[in-house]
Amino acid sequence: MLKGKNILIGITGSIAAYKSPLLVRLLKKEGANVKVVMTQCATDFVTPLTLSTLSQQPVLIEPYNKVDGSWHSHVEWGRWADLFIIAPASANTLAKMANGIADNLLSTCYLAAKCPVFFAPAMDLDMFYHPTTAKNIKTLLSYGNFLIEPQTGELASGLIGAGRMEEPEAIMKVILDFFVRQQDLQNKNVLITAGPTHEAVDPVRFIGNHSSGKMGYALAEEAAQRGASVTLVSGPVNITAKNPSIHLINVTSAAEMMEQCSKAFDDSNIIIMAAAVADYTPEQPAGEKIKKKESLSIKLKLTEDILASMGKKKKKGQFLVGFALETENEKVNAFTKLNNKNLDMIVLNSLKDKGAGFGTDTNKVTILFPDQREIITDTLPKTAIAGLIIDAIVKQS
Repeated sequence: MLKGKNILIGITGSIAAYKSPLLVRLLKKEGANVKVVMTQCATDFVTPLTLSTLSQQPVLIEPYNKVDGSWHSHVEWGRWADLFIIAPASANTLAKMANGIADNLLSTCYLAAKCPVFFAPAMDLDMFYHPTTAKNIKTLLSYGNFLIEPQTGELASGLIGAGRMEEPEAIMKVILDFFVRQQDLQNKNVLITAGPTHEAVDPVRFIGNHSSGKMGYALAEEAAQRGASVTLVSGPVNITAKNPSIHLINVTSAAEMMEQCSKAFDDSNIIIMAAAVADYTPEQPAGEKIKKKESLSIKLKLTEDILASMGKKKKKGQFLVGFALETENEKVNAFTKLNNKNLDMIVLNSLKDKGAGFGTDTNKVTILFPDQREIITDTLPKTAIAGLIIDAIVKQS
C-alpha cells in the first residue's frame, strides 16, 4: 500500500517514544521508505541505533556532524517526504511548531516540509489541557496540519486522563486512509469559486461583502491534494493558493466570475460554488470618482445568478454544490435553494453559530442533500471542514 512513499518520522522527548520503533516497523512492512529525525531529549527514551536498524537509514539528531563538520540538510529532508509525522509530539515541540521556533533539526525540518504534516501529542493530562497547548494545537490545525488525537488512559505520572499517544496500529490506519484519500479525485476536474465579488460604484468604490475566501481556498487545496485538477475562480482575497495543481483565475466582479465559470463548466466533473457573489451591481457605474454629496442614490440591478445558471446547464455525471449563508429559517431556505437551483448538495452556514461564517479560521456547517439527509459538523478549522465536504462529495458523486 505504501510502496515508494517517503515517510519522515519526528520523535520528541516523551516516554511515548518507546512506541516509535513499532511505528517504523509497521511502515516498513507496508513498503514505505522511512527516515527518522529526533530531538536530543528523545534519545533518552529510545536509542538512535534501534531506529536506524529498523528504518535502514541513518537517524539524524543534530543539524551537523560534529566529527567531520558535514551539514544535515533540513531542507532536503523536508522536501523528500511525502508525509511527515511527529509522534510523539511533546508540548514543547508543539509550541515550537506553532510559533516557528527552529532551534533543533526536527523543528527546522517541520518548517521546511512541503508535505502534509501529522502530529500525535503525548504528555500528561494537565499539560494537554493547559490553555497554551490547546491554543498551539488550534494554531497548527489552522496551518493545515493534521491532529492524531491522544487517547485517555493511564499516563506515566500514574494519573488517568487524556494525553496518551495513539497506538502505532491506529496511527498506521490514519496514514493508510490518508493515502487512499489522496487518490479519490484522480482524473477529476474540479471547478471551485471563492471569495467575494466587488461591484464598481466608481473607479475607487465598490459594493462587496466580508467574505475572506478561506473556505473556498481550503476546498481547492483539499481537492488538489486528493488528486484533482482544480480550477479556482477567485474574487479579491489576501490568500495564496499553494498546491501547483490549482489553476487560479483572479476576477473582480460577478460578471467576470460568471464568464470564467462558464468557460470551465463543461469540462468540470465537480463544481463547488463557495464564493459569496454580490446579488446586485450598480446599473451605471460612474466613470470618475463621485464627489462627496449631502446624499447619494445608486440604482442597482440584479447580477446574473451563477449557481442557477450552472444548475440549468448541468449534465449527467456532473456534481454541483452550492453554499448558503443564512440568518433565519436556515434549513428551509437552504433546501429551497438546493431544489430551485438543481443542486446535488448544499453547504449551509449560519451566522448564529459561533466560529462560523466570514473571516474566521473555523467553520461549522450543515451539509444537505436532495433526499433530506444532512451531515452536521462540529466547529472545526476550515481545512478540516473542507475535508468533510470533499468526503461527502466523493461518496455521492
